[in-house]
Amino acid sequence: MANKLPQAQVDLMFNKYGDLVHLDGFNTYVFYSDGNDLRAKVIAAQCDKFLSYYANLIGFEPAVIVLVLSPEDWEKYTQFPVYGMPHYNDNKTLIVASEDNDFWKSFIPPLDKLPSELAKLITETYADDKGVLTMQAFFDLLALHELGHAFHFQAGLTMQRRWMEELFTNIMLHTFIAENEQHLLPQLLVFPRMVIAGGKEGLKYKSLADFHSRYEEIGKQYPQNYGWYQCRFHSASEQIYEAGKVETFVKLWKTLKAENEILNDSDLASLLSKNVHQSVADVFLKWDD
Repeated sequence: MANKLPQAQVDLMFNKYGDLVHLDGFNTYVFYSDGNDLRAKVIAAQCDKFLSYYANLIGFEPAVIVLVLSPEDWEKYTQFPVYGMPHYNDNKTLIVASEDNDFWKSFIPPLDKLPSELAKLITETYADDKGVLTMQAFFDLLALHELGHAFHFQAGLTMQRRWMEELFTNIMLHTFIAENEQHLLPQLLVFPRMVIAGGKEGLKYKSLADFHSRYEEIGKQYPQNYGWYQCRFHSASEQIYEAGKVETFVKLWKTLKAENEILNDSDLASLLSKNVHQSVADVFLKWDD
């Protein structure tokens, strides 16, 4: 398959992750902490489908290694300080959590502070079989969001801004779910609505300019602030998909691939409006911080 690594790299990979369990039978390379085989299989199947869908759509497929890690193995294989935050160690090694965690739980608001309809929807969407709220269903989908980064990393796209990198991958995620897994749309959409409804009080950063210039700081030191930005991008991606469907992402891919120079704000807004879709330019033009 197009996303397979050269044999020498495969040998190094198996040596590097020898303490983890390798998941056979999937196109994506997946290694997981012992005891998490069912979760690893769910993630691997979704990754395979996502990669195949976009390979057929845009003619490119990245090489990806996914590590599904327990808290103990997280400390061994990544230096990222927040357990539960999906991220890359390099341009092809994706790290995701194997279990529910304090980071995911931190996004659950007091339901009595939310509109009753939204509170009911949150409970219906994210409660487990014991009635306990867990955000795992949403964060599992973020593995697909992160796969989107491998596309622009490895294809060498000029992404223009840090916020564009995240908007781009959220558009990929929403488009894939809307086109292939519509039954998962509530799991994808309710969480962002919940976070946005919680307001901006207490957030240190709110502007796209801050997100671009302080990306590493926000991601590592202010994870809930980072999550708020991502939820804004999720919400925007829903609107972008509804406005232009699959073709919007294809145009965005081609536009970013063709433009190698870093543009100023005005030229970037014009490029997105003319070559992609006004809804994409409006994320930048109408951002309320």
